[in-house]
Order: sequence, then structure tokens, then C-alpha cells
Amino acid sequence: MKRLAVFLAVALVGSAWADTLTLKPGHPDTYVVKKGDTLWDISGLFLDDPWRWPTLWGANPQIANPHLIYPGDQLTLVYIDGKPRLVRKASVRMSPEMGIQPKGGAIPAVPLSIIEPYLSFQQVLTEEQLVGIPRVMGGERQAVGYASGDVLFVDGELQLGQRYGVYRKGRVLRDVDGKTLLGLEMELTAAGQVTESGKISRVTLASSDQEVLPGQWVMPISDAAMLPAYFQPHAAPAGITGQIIASDAKAREMGPFQVAIVNRGSDDGAEIGQVYAIHKDNEEILVTGEDDIPYRDQTVRRAYDKVMALTSDGRSVELPMVYSGELMLFKTYNKVSMGLIVNGRNPVRVEDHILAPSPMVFGSKRG
Repeated sequence: MKRLAVFLAVALVGSAWADTLTLKPGHPDTYVVKKGDTLWDISGLFLDDPWRWPTLWGANPQIANPHLIYPGDQLTLVYIDGKPRLVRKASVRMSPEMGIQPKGGAIPAVPLSIIEPYLSFQQVLTEEQLVGIPRVMGGERQAVGYASGDVLFVDGELQLGQRYGVYRKGRVLRDVDGKTLLGLEMELTAAGQVTESGKISRVTLASSDQEVLPGQWVMPISDAAMLPAYFQPHAAPAGITGQIIASDAKAREMGPFQVAIVNRGSDDGAEIGQVYAIHKDNEEILVTGEDDIPYRDQTVRRAYDKVMALTSDGRSVELPMVYSGELMLFKTYNKVSMGLIVNGRNPVRVEDHILAPSPMVFGSKRG
């Protein structure tokens, strides 16, 4: 915890530094946007911290909205008042009716294929929030369970023509203390469309991943066409710190462009687009014996080491926290948030800390 306090102090001191960019060695002077690019990909050609593209592009009136960048556009690195900036020369197509038109669709901030399922289908609720949500009563076909093609009876007035998902309870998400309940993961079992609305509505299942059972919950599904293609990344405030409590893949170790669940939500001030630095907890080792030899296992500290640290007369040394990567929040709930791991240097594990990024992990300062 001492190291955490030091990092928070540095983050506060580094706020004035935040507008200073260090370009990546060997960066290009120009770049032509290609189909399949993301803002993250392009910024990574110029910066060690790709999420800082608003600083690289924000002062340029030609890219007032960075999400309006299209395949074929040419980006050129220039200096304005001594600061690096990207300017855009749009790729255009002339026609008598439409004049200048962009080629293709605007490129997204991050690979939407990774996070779209979470934006459309993912749900994390509390037990209180489950109260009053419509539930499956049964179906037109007399059966124990239902699958694609079946028509469900749902006890509530649903929006006619709207897509709905059928959910069952999944993992119980608890804080790192193993006790504090933060939410319930709701697992999508099937999806369908409302074909009749009333006190008892009918939902025709278009797809099913698992068998639908009576009692499961029915909630609207977000329209993929309405999902945000652009996220405005910004440094998390120094006052919000937390830890990773789970991996969406239900593994203890994660890597770049995998999804982590953190123990901070909208109730704590977590917001979509906030970027956090991920650090492994600082380790305490025991220095004992006449030669002051550090005593620890090189991979995972053994339980015996911890006992020795409590009983030995030797001194203990607290090692610095270790930077593992960065994480950008893309969906928040009351008490937890979903984040995409980016800029990974070391494997990220459950219980790793998240905190405001600081100059010590930016650009050339990262070492």
C-alpha cells in the first residue's frame, strides 16, 4: 500500500506533464489509413501510449472529431508551436450529386469485434435489480426447455418487434476480500424477437446458445448499429484506484485485447474511456542471515517465506510495484466495470492493481 500511495502522488504531480508527448523512435512522417485500421493501431505507430491520440490530434481543427477518419485518408505528422500533431488530407470522391464523400466507413477506436458482444449482450446486475424483470413462463411447445425456433411466453409487456435476450444467473462477482458482493453476471442463453405484446408476451427465439428454462430473465438487447464506434480515452483520476477481480474468460491470467472485470463502477466514479495503469502488487521479501541474502521464491512466494517474515529477526524489504500494461474501460455498472487490456508488457492477473497512469509508465519514461 505504501507503493500505491507513492504512485498516486506521482500521478498528481504528473498532471501538468500529461499534455507532453514523446514520439516513438522510428515513427513514420506520413501514413495512409487502411481498411481494418483502428485509431489505436494508427496512434501506436507514433506513440508508446496509443490511448493518448486526443493529445496528438486534439489541437488540429481538421481532426476535431478523430472518429471521422476513413480508409484512404493521408495523415501527416507536423509540429504546431513545437508540439507534434497529425493533420489529415481526406481521400475524396467527386460526383455531380454528392460532391465530396468519404470512402468507406469511419475507422473505430478499438477493434469493435472484441467488445461488441459485451456492449450488446453483457449484463451485470444486483439481486435488487433483478426484481421486476420479465421472466420466461413457458412456451407454445410443451417441453422442459426451449431452443431456436420455439415461441416463449414471457410475463410482461414487451416492446413489439424489439430484440430481447434470455439470461440465466452466472458467476457471483465478489471483491478481492472474497466476501463483498459486487454483482451477478447474467449469461445469455438465447435471443429472439417480440412477436406479440401484452400481459403475457410472445418471443420467438432466433438463436440459442443454451437451453432456455422457465424462470430465466428476459432483457432488451442493444442494437449493434447503435453501438459507439468511438471512445474518448482519458487518464483515470488519481482518486480512483482498484483491482482486477475477474477475467471474462474465467482465467486468472490475461493478455492484450482481453477483457478484465475491475472492482470499480459508476458508483465509484468509473467512466467509459478511462485508462488505468495495471501494476502487480509490491512484494515483501525477507533479508536474513549474516550475509543479508534476500530470501524468496523467484516465481511465487511460498507460504514458508511469509511465516519466516513474521517470525524471523531479519529485516523485510518492500519491492516496487511492477507495471503490466494499461486498461481502458468500455462498459460500467454500479459496482464493477469491463475493461480492455491494452499496451500489455507483462501478463495481467486477477488481484493486480489499477491506478491513474503516470509519467513513470509513459513513453520513454517506461524504460
